[in-house]
Amino acid sequence: MLETSARLLRLLSLLQTRRHWASADLAERLGVAGRTVRRDVQRLRSLGYPVHATPGVAGGYRLGVGAALPPLLLDDEEAVAVAVGLRMVATENIAGIEETSLRALTTLEQVLPPRLRRRVNAFRTCAIAVPGAGPPVDAEVLTTITAACRDRILLRFGYTAHGGSDSIRVVEPHRLVRWGRRWYLVAWDLDRLDWRTFRADRIRPRTPPGPRFTPRELPDGGAVAYLSRRMGTSMWPVQAKVLVHDSIETVKDKTNGLVEIIDEHTCTLTLGGDSLGMIALSLGLLDVDFDIIEPVQLIDHVAGLADRYHRATHSPAGDRPGRRPSPRPSGRSPSR
Repeated sequence: MLETSARLLRLLSLLQTRRHWASADLAERLGVAGRTVRRDVQRLRSLGYPVHATPGVAGGYRLGVGAALPPLLLDDEEAVAVAVGLRMVATENIAGIEETSLRALTTLEQVLPPRLRRRVNAFRTCAIAVPGAGPPVDAEVLTTITAACRDRILLRFGYTAHGGSDSIRVVEPHRLVRWGRRWYLVAWDLDRLDWRTFRADRIRPRTPPGPRFTPRELPDGGAVAYLSRRMGTSMWPVQAKVLVHDSIETVKDKTNGLVEIIDEHTCTLTLGGDSLGMIALSLGLLDVDFDIIEPVQLIDHVAGLADRYHRATHSPAGDRPGRRPSPRPSGRSPSR
């Protein structure tokens, strides 16, 4: 009985590694006769594995997709990968999946042999996942979007813009991209007749879905490159453009904004953020000289920061409480 069970596991493992197996090849690999292979295939079917047979000289077996989930067979590396993946998913901002992931992880860890459990525990002990600050996304929304992308079906959904306005959008969905702690749909908007990006946490899918569509050619560089360009500009409620006195290679390594070359030592940077303060912070992190081109409000904001930092480094501690900002001298460049 133990020999038969081990052979069944070996047969299942072989069926998972190749789309189609000739009966003679399976018999040779298992060291048994063809009729034994047929009996073992029937045993796997009784356990819920959908093993399909092809008759004829070139006939054989393949593992199909069943209506119910049978027991899974994983090798050592696959088991560790699944366990690590489940632990990482449990820390993501996908609503309704955290508890399910932890339950599945607990079930898997209970059957892991000690040598694999130590590897998984090492990851849990030494790897730190910082919970995301982004908004949670419903898991069903993500699966609906990805299914529409895969099947090339028009997607209809309600969408809440950054300012709070609601609209109904009809798009050709192409890719779902994770950027930071948020998910974005890259799609062709049929009303705007242009490529658009949509935050998944603001999407409310509607039924029924639309008809199938013929995929368009994605923008230059693909979905990720397009989203990267959008992240640096129009996706944010506040945008700014500055002249940076450094090479384009140096600036690209320090920002996700849109960088355009002027000459060997100068480039322009267009970037965005939720506020002028966020943009000012991003500019400070560049650690290079720059001139603000627009908006004017950013010049005033940076000037205020410059005054505050100046007081912080030149005023005695006892003089700081209640001290009013000194006026900014006219003609001074606040960003150099």
